[in-house]
Amino acid sequence: MRQRLDHRIAQSLVIVCGWLAGITWAADLSLDALQLRGDLQQGGMVIGQAPKGAQVRYDGRALTLTESGEFVLGFGRDEPLRQSLQVVLADGSKQTLPFTLKKREYNLQRIEGVPGRTVNPDPEHLQRIRFEAGQVKRARDSDTDLRGFLQTFTWPVRGPITGVYGSQRIYNGEPRRPHFGVDIAAARGTEILAPADGLVTLAHRDMFFSGGTMVIDHGHGISTSYLHMSKLLVAEGEPVKQGQVIGLVGATGRATGPHLCWRLNWYQERLDPQLLVPAGTAQAQ
Repeated sequence: MRQRLDHRIAQSLVIVCGWLAGITWAADLSLDALQLRGDLQQGGMVIGQAPKGAQVRYDGRALTLTESGEFVLGFGRDEPLRQSLQVVLADGSKQTLPFTLKKREYNLQRIEGVPGRTVNPDPEHLQRIRFEAGQVKRARDSDTDLRGFLQTFTWPVRGPITGVYGSQRIYNGEPRRPHFGVDIAAARGTEILAPADGLVTLAHRDMFFSGGTMVIDHGHGISTSYLHMSKLLVAEGEPVKQGQVIGLVGATGRATGPHLCWRLNWYQERLDPQLLVPAGTAQAQ
């Protein structure tokens, strides 16, 4: 009996040792080693620096790295708090690095006086709405090697903030989807400035919900959107530089007054643009 038991133990050790021999473990790798900077919270955007030759994956996606190892990722409004990054180093060793996001609380906003046709569109408008949504999705899916996302973003417009990211809006008494941008009130015709270098991937003069609409690609899946514009001053496919005038504030589409709705995306994930700019500086000087 003892001989049979010893034999089984020896067989198990051989199996375990063989399994361990097939795994290469990463040594001394931590989340700090990726030099993350940004906001580890719901709605946040984070830029990291991976070791030379490394690969980084998040939520099943292989992240695009610059030649020096920089990468970016973002977290949605209701992103689960427990997250992780998977890293493969140049020597093939692997490690999963867990982290926890900060949970956020969001406000309810009641907005009255919105045109009824934009709150409950007629069936005849649905085809147009779906087509325009597809245009915006394609623009935000852009995955280029542009590096504008590495810049310190600036406010596109100065003025009172009248709507914030993540808040749920109730239009004319009817609850709707959460708001995914920051609203900045400004006079009609106020100049809108590009917050970072990029490439215009969408320039539409009159979308059903958002009126004059623009999307700018800043590289590696990061894009910004500009809604309700009265005039677009750059065309689709045109490069823009930080601080360049790209359009004018308006009240087109579903809007009750002149303002800019400014949005930030990592591919289709909706982020909070206010986290990219200095707090409290949107107010006109």
